[in-house]
Amino acid sequence: MTESAQAVREFKMPDVGEGLTEAEILKWYVQPGDTVTDGQVVCEVETAKAAVELPIPFDGTVRELRFAEGTTVDVGQVIISVATGGGAAPAPEPAAAPAADSAEATEAEAEGAEPKGRQPVLVGYGVSESSTKRRARRSATEAPAAAPAPEAAAPAPAPAPAPAAPVANGVPVSGAGRPLAKPPVRKLAKDLGVDLASVVPTGEGGVVTREDVHAAAAPQAPAAPGPAPAAAPSQAAPAAPQPSAAPAPDGRETRIPVKGVRKATAQAMVGSAFTAPHVTEFVTVDVTRTMKLVEKMKADKELAGVRINPLLMVARALLVAIRRNPDVNAAWDEANQEIVRKHYVNLGIAAATPRGLIVPNIKDAQAKTLPELAGALGELVSTAREGRTSPADMQGGTVTITNVGVFGVDTGTPILNPGESAILAFGAVKWQPWVHKGKVKPRQVTTLALSFDHRLVDGELGSKVLADVAAVLEHPKRLLTWT
Repeated sequence: MTESAQAVREFKMPDVGEGLTEAEILKWYVQPGDTVTDGQVVCEVETAKAAVELPIPFDGTVRELRFAEGTTVDVGQVIISVATGGGAAPAPEPAAAPAADSAEATEAEAEGAEPKGRQPVLVGYGVSESSTKRRARRSATEAPAAAPAPEAAAPAPAPAPAPAAPVANGVPVSGAGRPLAKPPVRKLAKDLGVDLASVVPTGEGGVVTREDVHAAAAPQAPAAPGPAPAAAPSQAAPAAPQPSAAPAPDGRETRIPVKGVRKATAQAMVGSAFTAPHVTEFVTVDVTRTMKLVEKMKADKELAGVRINPLLMVARALLVAIRRNPDVNAAWDEANQEIVRKHYVNLGIAAATPRGLIVPNIKDAQAKTLPELAGALGELVSTAREGRTSPADMQGGTVTITNVGVFGVDTGTPILNPGESAILAFGAVKWQPWVHKGKVKPRQVTTLALSFDHRLVDGELGSKVLADVAAVLEHPKRLLTWT
């Protein structure tokens, strides 16, 4: 066993963000038998914040990929094993592979395989050990049920799961009468509206795994547990999502697990909406002069290669308004009951991506020239669309712009990005009849909406900021006179 442990090293899922607890494996770049070197990227994972590539911290030959693409894995779980010594020893294989989802395996891998090597984490982040320590206490309860064969875990151990008798489908439960599952799995079940008591476990010792929860939430879930087709409907009746899976064969419904960026965005928006008192103000403005200026700058040879567009001008106008009203660029410190005024502007730009809405920000946007701001804006958007936005790019924002106009929408009431003081919605620019110099003429008009945290920004300050943005867009020469 000692020789085997020295010959095989295991790489665990690192915490690639600030306190993240899980990540989804998007793509493997290696397969069993491939040779890897220290620092080589072996897979791409998606956290609640972004897609990240993981480098392996040692040399060797890939022995096993513990999880398939599309699987969500807890931080600290082994995702790949690599043979680093003489011969690959088969001894650890049977014990580690089937127990990847179980509580006992998580603890054994955390305490047995890794101490002699350096922790396989990214620079600046550590692996959380809390979940593995909590498993030790629960494993004592699970020990009697783990002795029989895994496939008979639910109905076979008659003496041990006596307290589980009230459960209709024979799911093993803890001494307190709850199904055995790890905290992240319980949270996943809650998020998906799945009753754990109705889930048939496949983990060792009758532990409910992530795959079990996803299977229960999927439309095909009722067909999976063969031994208990009659008991499942009665047990699932109290949970709303379970009965609704029945019409799935007719194509009437599709269930999509909420995870990664979409899940983080949803949680952040709920937290922001019910924490910060939102106020939204609107203004409709004639932006004909700004649109003409955009066309002139596009034709300017000195600006060749610079991406000039209306969003760039809105960003510049907002930065000018913040310079004139610096109190709007602040944050609320709940712990210390303080307002923290920021002397820099990290300008967030809401970007729709295939993985969901993200808000990367341009660091120190207030210090950039117009061409520099245009370059940073173009790089931010293209990086987001390609799914390469890093967690660092989405941290530390102070104010945000959301361009709903690209979808033909006039305006909206945007929700604040958590920790920020304001968000500006830029609506569609349309030709409309407008009174200009005493006559009704066709002009290019847009509607702006500014939502702000009323703890930080009162009505007067919010109105001044929005009015200044509108004034710059109506008369873009103010970019010179107000700067």
